[in-house]
Amino acid sequence: MKKIALAVMALFASFSVWAAEPLLNPQAVKAAQADAKTRVLDIRDPKSYAANHIPGALNAPYGSWRGPESNPGELPSVEKLAANVQRLGITPDTHVIVVSSGANDTDFGAAARVYWTLKVLGVKNLSVLNGGLKAWQAAGLSLDNQPVSVQPSTFSPKIDQSMIATREDVINSTKTGKTLLVDARPAAFYDGSTRHQVAKTPGTLKGAVNVEHSTWFEPKSSLVVSASEAKKLAAATPLKDDTETISFCNTGHWAATNWFVMSELVGQKNVKLYAGSMVDWTRSDSPLPMDNVPNRVRQLLIDFQLYTSK
Repeated sequence: MKKIALAVMALFASFSVWAAEPLLNPQAVKAAQADAKTRVLDIRDPKSYAANHIPGALNAPYGSWRGPESNPGELPSVEKLAANVQRLGITPDTHVIVVSSGANDTDFGAAARVYWTLKVLGVKNLSVLNGGLKAWQAAGLSLDNQPVSVQPSTFSPKIDQSMIATREDVINSTKTGKTLLVDARPAAFYDGSTRHQVAKTPGTLKGAVNVEHSTWFEPKSSLVVSASEAKKLAAATPLKDDTETISFCNTGHWAATNWFVMSELVGQKNVKLYAGSMVDWTRSDSPLPMDNVPNRVRQLLIDFQLYTSK
């Protein structure tokens, strides 16, 4: 009997470690749902969720974790975020699995951003369904259209500032040069050929290097590579294990993918996310240092292109 008890304890211990893996495949998500402490969050819009979702999944639309239209990357107030996690029945002990649509590599940024937000709030047992709902369906697993409700929690989260880079932090880093600034955007944004609709100026942060968010996916896929493969890919980039790193993009979306891979898969110890990113940076009351800023004629042309593409 003693041997059986020890075996059972070992099984539960191994499950606890496995459950906290940052990336889970569909079968692992299904198995994790057997634990009552698991919450699967479907972050798609309510209409898509209502049509079909993973059985037992709760709807937690991506927009509810984001800032206002004027600065969508901004981290919402702790009061708003607390209301979110309480409604979803989340506590510090909950294993939260974040599920996006899995449409493409950009879509993964939504799951990574919610993951980061929950970790900032003190939820440590977190995972993302690799490939999102698309992977779940490809695995032949069933979907449901029934609404799901849970008992609200009384969890009162506090913001962990260690994973957050503010505008002031970035200003200091551009002065000292001791922090690696990593631009997760496609090259056209980094080199100043275009900008986000809400950003005022094309270009990138002064001294930043470009590591596109799409680096971390299997070819022509929305699946993130394994941790071992991510480490190999990271070795071929300007990323440095022993350097404080700030990940940014336009609104902290693509940057969340880079943060997720660097922090959770590669295992870098001091990686922060600049949530407001270039929208926040370029909307400062006074101009802040930037690289790759095009001349005024080129900026006017970019403005025209963005206006006519609406």
